[in-house]
Amino acid sequence: MLINAVTYTFPEDKADEVARLLHELRAASLREDGCLGFDVCRGDADSPGTFALFEKWRDQAALDAHYASEHFVRLGANGIRPLATSRHALKGTPVE
Repeated sequence: MLINAVTYTFPEDKADEVARLLHELRAASLREDGCLGFDVCRGDADSPGTFALFEKWRDQAALDAHYASEHFVRLGANGIRPLATSRHALKGTPVE
């Protein structure tokens, strides 16, 4: 299993738009064969423009297929990423 954890920061005036895009991205991603989980967390009142994604993928091939999917290109690469003021990603395997 592969974990992809990503934290984004957005301007507060874009946060509700981002939340809608991430809701749609999550739903589409969970339908992918190699997706084992996809959670999205939005910051509280002190940081409403911060979002954290915690994704679980079967393997690197499944994550690569996700990155090539229509919904990721539309909602992720061309949707949320251009709106972000920062993005930090960590990809790895679970500690057991």
